[in-house]
Amino acid sequence: MGDSDYKPKISGTKQDPVLKEAELAYMRIIEQKNRERVQKLQTIARKNRITGFTIAGGVFGVYLYSIFAVKQETFLDDFDEPVKVQQ
Repeated sequence: MGDSDYKPKISGTKQDPVLKEAELAYMRIIEQKNRERVQKLQTIARKNRITGFTIAGGVFGVYLYSIFAVKQETFLDDFDEPVKVQQ
């Protein structure tokens, strides 16, 4: 079963057009609207990726800051136990 049996190709001549000029104009309009829609979706997807990377970078930065801040705390290292008073 060939492809030509499944869906016939649209072809015609200027003397015997298969599609009317109005139909071709409508197809051009639909194609243009589809291109605009795809461009808009690509722009939104790009902005979403930038926002996601920004949020992930902020979370990673806070995590690294907290790890380094905890490592720098040395107040318990110099802690001496109080001298017990004997009575």
